[in-house]
Amino acid sequence: MDTQTLGTLILVGSFLIMITLRFPIAFAIGISTAGTIIYLDLPLQQLIQNMVGGVNKFTLMAVPFFIIAGEIMGAGGISNRLIKLSNALVGWLRGGLAMVNILASMFFGGISGSSTADTASIGSIMIPMMKKQGYDDEFATNVTMASSVQGLLIPPSHNMVIFAMVAGGVSIGRLFLAGMIPGVFLGIALMIYSFFVSIKRKYPKGDKLCIKNILVSLKDSFLGLFTVVIVVVGVVGGVFTATESAAIAVVWAFVITFFVYREIPLNDFWKILEKSINTLSIVLILIALSSAFGWVLSFLRIPALVANFILSVTSSKIIILIMLNVMLLLLGMIMDMSSIILIASPILLPVVLQLGMDPVHFGVILVFNLGIGLITPPVGGTLFIGSAISGVKIERLAKTMLPFYLVMIFVLICVTYIPDAVMAIPNWIMPTR
Repeated sequence: MDTQTLGTLILVGSFLIMITLRFPIAFAIGISTAGTIIYLDLPLQQLIQNMVGGVNKFTLMAVPFFIIAGEIMGAGGISNRLIKLSNALVGWLRGGLAMVNILASMFFGGISGSSTADTASIGSIMIPMMKKQGYDDEFATNVTMASSVQGLLIPPSHNMVIFAMVAGGVSIGRLFLAGMIPGVFLGIALMIYSFFVSIKRKYPKGDKLCIKNILVSLKDSFLGLFTVVIVVVGVVGGVFTATESAAIAVVWAFVITFFVYREIPLNDFWKILEKSINTLSIVLILIALSSAFGWVLSFLRIPALVANFILSVTSSKIIILIMLNVMLLLLGMIMDMSSIILIASPILLPVVLQLGMDPVHFGVILVFNLGIGLITPPVGGTLFIGSAISGVKIERLAKTMLPFYLVMIFVLICVTYIPDAVMAIPNWIMPTR
């Protein structure tokens, strides 16, 4: 067995063994990388150099700012305002609170960019409210968790920024625009399913449609929603970079939360920063270690080997895309989202590029798959939060989530095989030259 083959087995094998043994993902990545570097008789400085190089990027500065902005807005009363706006818009339908939940998640996801933050913020209000109105515990929780995936697709999404950094040369603005139609489409699909379930189970309607309530609620929540406008219009219009837009979003969120809404005291800002730093530290450690892991992958030419293997199995683009989606869904069930983006992107990008797929399109498919993984056992973070809020056991939630999984996979298939559904807006507003 030659050195390259054995090095590949050490890297991949040790990583998979540690994941199976439930090692923390950062330990699994770091130990397997260091062990492979030692076996290949390479200087250990390579490990440190690539870790530092992985986080020493200007684009990456957008990630902490987006995380802080989302935490500030989530803690500062914006979720209540978005729920009121959503209730005014769709609460009059049969199963109105389910529709409100989905639409509120769509709005809030555009601010937080996080599935777990969406579930924690919207879910803590909507799940008890839905249960009080006669909705099943499982249905109320499942609607909340499924709709939270919209936040990963609708801009701004710090996971899209991470993908852009790993992919290299991919426009963050085009990625943001590409997530819009899939995110909204997912919300509409979930609303349609929830509407029919509500008719079958005779869930209640809300108050009648009132234009005055819509206008009042829109006025009340407009300043919070304007955060999305700042980021998207600023980046797409070339007014400022993604990092600058994220920094401006933090300042805007700070002013609106503590000096306009004023629902929480200024002292709480330090708690928000502490929570943001805890999240950011995990993300940065993973990025640093995954950069070193990715360098070893490239040194061993694993991305090229994987691409050649997949393309040797079949030449059918349809089948290859099915294989990639299944692979990403399975990875999403057992690994952290950021880790998969950092590790899988360099491996799978050569495959999709040979298929003629735009890397922006692939980025949306990747994030969507991993979003489904967040609400799938055994390690779905959003699933654990939903269970903690509702008090329903994870096993029960996973079982009753099956219809929602089917709806989401249907949308995923549409996003995968209808490129225009993803690329229409970025090609129109930010065409490549």
